[in-house]
Amino acid sequence: MERPEAGGLNSNNCENVARKEEISEELEASSVDSLVNMPLATIDIRDDSEIIDASPINSKSKENEQIKSEQVKKRKRKLKDYQPNYFLSIPITSKEIIGGIKILQKAIIQQDNRLSKAMSGDGSFHITLLVMQLLNEDEINIGIDALWELKPYIEDILQGRCLTLPFQGIDTFRSQVGFVKLEEGDHINLLLEIAETAKKTFQEKGILAGENRSFKPHLTFMKLSKAPVLRRNGVKKIDPELYEKFINCRFGEEVLHRIDLCSMQKKKRSDGYYHCESSIVIGEKNGRDPDDAELVRLSKRLVENAVLKAVQQYLEETQNKKQPGEGSSVKTEEADRNGCDQDNNKK
Repeated sequence: MERPEAGGLNSNNCENVARKEEISEELEASSVDSLVNMPLATIDIRDDSEIIDASPINSKSKENEQIKSEQVKKRKRKLKDYQPNYFLSIPITSKEIIGGIKILQKAIIQQDNRLSKAMSGDGSFHITLLVMQLLNEDEINIGIDALWELKPYIEDILQGRCLTLPFQGIDTFRSQVGFVKLEEGDHINLLLEIAETAKKTFQEKGILAGENRSFKPHLTFMKLSKAPVLRRNGVKKIDPELYEKFINCRFGEEVLHRIDLCSMQKKKRSDGYYHCESSIVIGEKNGRDPDDAELVRLSKRLVENAVLKAVQQYLEETQNKKQPGEGSSVKTEEADRNGCDQDNNKK
């Protein structure tokens, strides 16, 4: 075997270099996908400290410095383990918007049939308002409580007005995710205020919620990461020519009428929408009727709350009766002794 010249690369080295570039691109795409899955979180770096409460620290005290150090380590451990698995969803129900997206998807697939696997399903169109981590049934119930507490805050923000969300134009996140853009306007500021209020409401319940992301409301219609086989087949980016005809297309308007607490991991519903734990209806428009599972969960919570209140009331009443009862017992014993003395005197 001949030795390669100085500075040259043999075939094995070429393959290794190519493989490293491919791995690098895959990692880059993965990080972009993570960003897009959590588009409306509005926490900046400063907000990391808001997730875990910390008492004021006196830097001059060694003991307080040690406490501060432990709190920082604890916060970092929690944030390191923080993997959102639930989100607040604004479902897209406008037939005009859904119809327009389906036409867009069909046009792209006609140009490259391989991209059919990267398309979002008809029933899953939504805007993500907030992401969070809920690890068990108790935390899910806390999340449901937070969602219901959020409702009057949102209605106070809107003050009886309808929040109309107009969609127009196409864009991508680093050519990895295709989405329909939300037009600029005051509605974005209202949406941002609702997102901030949601983050605060859930965090006050002790829920890890929000991400260090910029506010970028959007409606995803395709995502290359949905089909990893595309990258292996050489499809690494979304070609702008595929959606060129739709670049300034107006897709329609969606009126905010419902916010859902949805799971990222549980099996989707039969209509393609995400598994929904609970919903709140905003304004006069009727939202989705709760399913049987949700009604059972809500009924269970109501029963548990009623039982808890009954037990607390019973304990309070028992405690209040205890002291007068003890006094009555003492008086009865004194009366018995007096009765015995009188009998002895008679004898």
